Amino acid sequence: MALDKYQIAQQIAKELKDGYYVNLGIGIPTLVANYIPEGISVVLQSENGLLGMGPFPEEGQEDADLINAGKQTITTVAGSSFFDSALSFGMIRSGKVDLTVLGAMEVSENGDIANWKIPGKMVKGMGGAMDLVASAKNIIVAMMHTNPKGESKLLPQCSLPLTGIRCVKKIVTDLAMLEVTPGGFKLLERAPGVTVEEIKQKTSGKLIVEGDIAEMTF
Repeated sequence: MALDKYQIAQQIAKELKDGYYVNLGIGIPTLVANYIPEGISVVLQSENGLLGMGPFPEEGQEDADLINAGKQTITTVAGSSFFDSALSFGMIRSGKVDLTVLGAMEVSENGDIANWKIPGKMVKGMGGAMDLVASAKNIIVAMMHTNPKGESKLLPQCSLPLTGIRCVKKIVTDLAMLEVTPGGFKLLERAPGVTVEEIKQKTSGKLIVEGDIAEMTF
């Protein structure tokens, strides 16, 4: 059975390490804040000017003055700090962010990412994505394996305008977890009940399958 967006976030949260500074992009990536493993300390950074972001607030506890870069209401943790976006982007551009989790429209087999524009459709702008992909030490993409038309989003080459080149390290979709390697997409794990054959059929880029592929656990 394919994963939902919450399970994708849960799977990505397993990649967090103690002491990491992490930036979560708009969409599915923001949900990672709710699944930080017990026993580790992670500092979440938002490019609109916040260090020390907590999980989403419970219903009725929202503070309209506390928002992330996607304008969703959030919480803060003890020791959090607020600052202007210039300082926030200074942190990003100087390589202070250990891990960035982003959504994507397309990812190529060599790690290129397209996540900001579909030609002919109105967009609000690039946002912080270009700075993040150029500066982050590690980028994980959270997305659906196919687009609404059923077409693969894991491609030999991206067809949409690029956000960054050769920057994505791992991808977690509703079907699988994959690593970007010099030879293509290496299949690491598959969603419960999803077959390797289905993943092959829905991956347009080169897919590397070595040995038995374990199912994800939750």
